[in-house]
Amino acid sequence: MRPRTTDARRHHDPEVRGFASDNYAGAHPEVLAALALANGGHQVAYGEDEYTDHLRRIMHSHFGADAETFPVFNGTGANVVALQALTDRRGAVVCAETAHINVDEGGAPERVAGLKLLTVPTPDGKLTPELIDRQAYGWDDEHRAMPQVVSITQSTELGTVYTPDEVRAICEHAHERGMKVHLDGARIANAAASLDVPMRAFTNAVGVDVLSYGGTKNGMLFGEAVVVLNPDAARAMKHLRKLSMQLPSKMRFVSVQLEALLAKDLWLRNARHSNAMAQRLAAGVRAVDGVEILHPVQANAVFARLPHDAAERLQERFRFYFWDEKAGDVRWMCAFDTTEEDIDAFVQALKEEMAA
Repeated sequence: MRPRTTDARRHHDPEVRGFASDNYAGAHPEVLAALALANGGHQVAYGEDEYTDHLRRIMHSHFGADAETFPVFNGTGANVVALQALTDRRGAVVCAETAHINVDEGGAPERVAGLKLLTVPTPDGKLTPELIDRQAYGWDDEHRAMPQVVSITQSTELGTVYTPDEVRAICEHAHERGMKVHLDGARIANAAASLDVPMRAFTNAVGVDVLSYGGTKNGMLFGEAVVVLNPDAARAMKHLRKLSMQLPSKMRFVSVQLEALLAKDLWLRNARHSNAMAQRLAAGVRAVDGVEILHPVQANAVFARLPHDAAERLQERFRFYFWDEKAGDVRWMCAFDTTEEDIDAFVQALKEEMAA
């Protein structure tokens, strides 16, 4: 007997939103419309389609005529491919101890790319030239992996943002030492919105060599891109993307989503909104006795400390994660679809649990 077939049905309440991750949000309606627009008929596979070609021109408008764009499936893939392109077999990458490539990618840079990560503790998630020098040494030491790349995240894993001058100082310092600079831009739009500057102001304009461009956290269904800003720094991207299993055959469906974000201002509208919701959340939290905000709220994340039992009760009402459970530190993320009503309901629940 054939299995019974049923129509697709919704298995969740679309009115429920939490504060665990901007990855929890769905796709923006304009992105979904773009996917439908790109569907139908045949387009050449593996990036020779019209949508990917148009995306390249859009990326030129944001990052300059030398920018080379390589759509990929996800953020971990973007970072691994980018770092592979910037290093050789003896290479190491200097990064913050809190960096996503160190903490949240399952060892992919080490296991897939064969890299050594040289981590540095930071108070706010941001590297400085002085902090980089804690690991940037020993190039002639055969017993030590060779530091070849500095990787920074914008905005950082702690929700802080590098200014263009801070990124410029890092790039100049790294280049003087023969190192290249990678920027993990999973939330690059939030950083640009926070700084109120074009994305080029803290990327190619100040010396970043390769960028992992993030779209999933800002309204896309799936997909990111590696953007080579300095072609002399990364020559093997075409082959490394395939080797690392990050070459989409139906690439038009990644490219058209990036086009929907970047052709006009959807990327910025989404980021400004999620940043504004984080500011509203921070303002509400500051008014609650016994809750401490841990880091400057500069993008779409709020890090706070509160009693463990209150946080656990609050988790039964809204989804979010502990950042450091022993210390009682939590992370609350806002997304492009977070509403003022969501924020106000969460703050009210926080007040109730703190008073319980």
